[in-house]
Amino acid sequence: MSDAYTQIEDRPTRQALLRGWRERCPNCGKGHMFTKYLKVADTCPECGEELFHHRADDGPAYLTILLVGHIMGFAIHLMWVHFRPEPIVMATVLTTGAVALSLFLLPRMKGMVVAIQWARRMHGFGHNH
Repeated sequence: MSDAYTQIEDRPTRQALLRGWRERCPNCGKGHMFTKYLKVADTCPECGEELFHHRADDGPAYLTILLVGHIMGFAIHLMWVHFRPEPIVMATVLTTGAVALSLFLLPRMKGMVVAIQWARRMHGFGHNH
């Protein structure tokens, strides 16, 4: 490791992830990370931390699909084994649940991806201003 790297103080990853889950600035935890549903603010409205460096891309969508798929798979099994609903009822309930869960998780996953990038000083987050 270079001396320049060791002189940079570590950012608390766990705290940043929790703040990202709450859709808050990974630096201060007070400002809203998003200006719209999934549009990350260029800077935190509270502390001024620059957030435009992020490169979330498709990562949050993949994480959301992974979680929703596992939860829905478990729900399908439980519904079929314990209740045996009509196929149309089961499809309607599971589709509604999958859409609702996806809409709930997607901004939280994006917040966590941006927060991990901030904590690890990735994609320009490491510059000291």
